[in-house]
Amino acid sequence: MKSRRLEIGLLVSLLLPLMLGGCNGRVDAAAEAPPPANVVSDVDLSLFTVDHPEQFPLAAASAHPTASELVVTGTVTPDVSRNVPVVSLASGRVMAIRARLGDTVKKGQLLLTIRSDDVAGGFSDYRKAVADEVLARAQLERASDLYKHGAMALNDLQVAQDMEDKAKVDLETTEEHLRLLGNDPHKPMGMVDIFAPIPGVITDQQVTNAAAVQAFSTPSPFTISDLSSVWIVCDVYENDMASVRLGDTAEITLNAYPGRTFGGRVSNIGSIRNDAAGHVREGDISRSNQRGAHCCTCVRHSAHARS
Repeated sequence: MKSRRLEIGLLVSLLLPLMLGGCNGRVDAAAEAPPPANVVSDVDLSLFTVDHPEQFPLAAASAHPTASELVVTGTVTPDVSRNVPVVSLASGRVMAIRARLGDTVKKGQLLLTIRSDDVAGGFSDYRKAVADEVLARAQLERASDLYKHGAMALNDLQVAQDMEDKAKVDLETTEEHLRLLGNDPHKPMGMVDIFAPIPGVITDQQVTNAAAVQAFSTPSPFTISDLSSVWIVCDVYENDMASVRLGDTAEITLNAYPGRTFGGRVSNIGSIRNDAAGHVREGDISRSNQRGAHCCTCVRHSAHARS
């Protein structure tokens, strides 16, 4: 037992000087400090060297105003105010189609031909109106002769005159109906030709050969668009809407015409937010279209050019 106590005492006596020495030791701060910075008070161009210095000419800095830009993608669409539906005035079966989707047509150009029973019905009404008018005219002549000889009262003459006037109105109405269907009242053909109401490009086709067409129905057989002025519909994030104003100019680039830039103006800003995408439809940047561009575009919006 005494020997163990002696060993413990010796161990403590040996560790105590080491612990005291470590506590009294000091760290040399100068040895661990970073080297002093070399501060150059003036710029000496001889201190900087680059390869091919002729490629890096010196230029004087100047101040100039700038504005924020907003780059978005858009789609070229026809101007809805320049879209004209081709309406069929008669119901029937398509016999021939003279134009197709994407064709450029002129005003008055034949688009399709329909065989319609409306022509037969209109011709029947016309012939009945002719017969009624002939009878009414004969009755009026008879009544006039009797009135001159005192054999008929004035009231009866006026009734005969009224019947004749109404018969003429019915005759003119049925005749005009046949002419609207493209048929001569004296030589009906049973066919109805539909012509282009305006010049432009056929941007929608809802009819095929042998298909049935209903009068004044939707969708129309064709839709013709005047593409001399088009819309570019863009989607702008809600956070960027504060920088967009009506009348702002926009630079438009097309994939079909690389390296070319077209100009336009913001003509409409949508008021509906797309919750799924988190953006608002900026609406319509209108521009004249001399080249018939129908592809995707990139629109660079300039916030400083406002009218």
